Amino acid sequence: MASMSIAEALGGKNVQQALIAASGHEPFHLGPLPYAYDALEPVIDRETLKWHHDVHHRCYVDRLNEALASTSVRGRTLEEILSHVSAFPQAVRDHGGGHWNHTFFWSVMTDCKEDQEISPELLKAFEKSFGSLDAFKAEFVRVGSQHVGSGWLWLIKDGPERLHLATTLNHDNPLMDVCAVRGQPILVCDLWEHAYYLHFKAKREDFLRQFFALVNWTRVHKLLIGDYH
Repeated sequence: MASMSIAEALGGKNVQQALIAASGHEPFHLGPLPYAYDALEPVIDRETLKWHHDVHHRCYVDRLNEALASTSVRGRTLEEILSHVSAFPQAVRDHGGGHWNHTFFWSVMTDCKEDQEISPELLKAFEKSFGSLDAFKAEFVRVGSQHVGSGWLWLIKDGPERLHLATTLNHDNPLMDVCAVRGQPILVCDLWEHAYYLHFKAKREDFLRQFFALVNWTRVHKLLIGDYH
């Protein structure tokens, strides 16, 4: 893993604050979306994004705070907690993962066309690890489509310009000491049905194919090369 927190890599003061425990009864909070509710249409419709962020994500934050009520986590990042999540109750794994995963998910999508261009360095990494950009996209769709049940699809950096794809169940992520999938995530896609069902119904494969139109490749590139500014 990079020495700098991925919370910092996500960029934006609101995102960083959402992932660092504050004092008081509710140490974590729900950060705002980095775009309008209708910004990701037609792939993710306004109603889906509003419910996904304002209801589902908020629920994970609230339940995470409840699970941590009897612990002392002030000043600790959520990543630090998740890296030792085996020492916490199951609810911290479930809802802490839900909070971190969703925060990361929002950050790797954009409606800014300038950030939807793939850099030469990122293209080279795809070619080195998958053979070509098209091959990467095909594998992304295949791996995500074949995942059974709810979970997340990750693009993980596990070496210099070396990438691989993996899925996790429920809200597990590569930061957790209990997760078989480890490494530095640089892209993620939500495989839970509430992320796409209103528009795509049970057609997860169609959602995954269209997801590429939303990816913030500028952010992915920065995570790849360790540029957190």
